[in-house]
Parts: sequence; structure tokens; C-alpha cells
Amino acid sequence: MAVFSEAQRAALQAWLLAVADDELVLAHRNSEWTGHAPILEEDIAFANIAQDELGHATLWYGALEALGVDGADRLVFFRPAADFRNAQVVELPKGDWAFTMLRQYLFDVFEAARCERLIDSDYQPLADIAAKIRREEIYHRRHTSAWVRRLGLGTDESQRRLQAALEQLWPYQAQLFRPISNENVLVEAGIVPAAAALQASWTEIVTAELTEAGLTLPSETRAGGAPPRSAHSEHLEVLLADLQLVARSDPEAAW
Repeated sequence: MAVFSEAQRAALQAWLLAVADDELVLAHRNSEWTGHAPILEEDIAFANIAQDELGHATLWYGALEALGVDGADRLVFFRPAADFRNAQVVELPKGDWAFTMLRQYLFDVFEAARCERLIDSDYQPLADIAAKIRREEIYHRRHTSAWVRRLGLGTDESQRRLQAALEQLWPYQAQLFRPISNENVLVEAGIVPAAAALQASWTEIVTAELTEAGLTLPSETRAGGAPPRSAHSEHLEVLLADLQLVARSDPEAAW
């Protein structure tokens, strides 16, 4: 078992919570398309992607439990919105199909870049989780990048919708790369990759692929820079009211 300093343990717990919350909230947003995707084949495919993201969340929450944090069910179903540490981009309403596909694509590139580096983590549980997730992310990226090209190079309407989605989503991306609570102690120990390295890799990939899809990358960023992970939109409380409804109706029930 790895031996952490107090600062490293606290930082790793904060890092894992943010990563797990990203996956959970995005999975819930994606699940809202079940029964509503544009074609039946996609209804099945995207439901599988949502399920994969939920599985990823379970792995990260499990790593938190191994560090002595409350169980996953309590973290998911009984925390208030203020205690979640997901990035704002994953809590935004699902929008139209172009918005959903582009958000998933941008997150897939981010997640793939992180996994590529995490497989070399000096903390073996993280390396093992990254190796498992990376295999699924190959499929995710292939699927969503194909949709981005299809929409970007399709009709005038599909291109317009995808460009509008990019304009809306782009300012939120920087928060994914804002270091999480004393993350530098984990980077120095070889436990997690540096956020700047992830951002450089992500930017190179999405710039090339979005340009090839006929999109114009926005230059605008959020005023004041990326907010901390403790900052949320009004949409998260609405999402959690739905996600937590059954569990909160009987908190003592065995699940």
C-alpha cells in the first residue's frame, strides 16, 4: 500500500472526488437522451457511453473509498450541490444533439489524454483504473469524433448548430485544466499528470480535428479565468434533485 504524506492524501482525495464527480454528472446528462436519440442505433450506442461514464465514476469513487472516504452511495446521493466538485461544463443541460455530441467529444479527448499519462502513475491503483478506462475511451472518441465530422461537414443547418454549440461550450473548457486543490504535490510525486501538459495535448488535438470538421475555434475565454471546482451553475441543483430523489426518499434503505 502506498504511503502518502498528509498533504498528498488530502490532495489525492480532492483530485479523485473531482474526477469522479465529472464522470457521474456527465453520465446522468447523457442518460437523458435514452429513448430520445435521433435514431434507434444511436439511442443504444449513446446509452452505452453513458453507462461507461457511470462505470468510470464508480471506479474513481472506489479509489476514494480505499483512501478512507465515505462510500460511493453516500457521496452520490446525499451530498448537496455545494459539495460536488465537477466542472460546470458537464452539468449544463443536454441541449440539442450537436451540443451533446460536441461536449462528449471534448470531454473524451480530455479523458483520453489524462489516461495516457495516468497509466504511468507511481500510484498503482490510478494506473490500473486508467488502463481500464483507456480501452473504452478509444471507442468513445471514435464515436463522437465521427459525429462531429458528420455534423460539421453535413448540411448548413447541422454545421450552424455545431458551431453554436462550440461557441457555448468553449469558454467552459478551461475549468477542466485548472489544478485541483494542492494538485502540485501529486504532480511532483508522479501520481497525477500536470494540468498544463494535459491542456497542451488536448488543445493540439481538438484544434486540428474541429478545424477539419469545418468549425471556427472561438477566441473568447471566460472573464476572470476558470472558476474553482466549488463554483456551480444553477443547473446542478436541478440535476441532483432528480438523481437523488429515490435515495433521499428513504435514506435508511439498503441498496
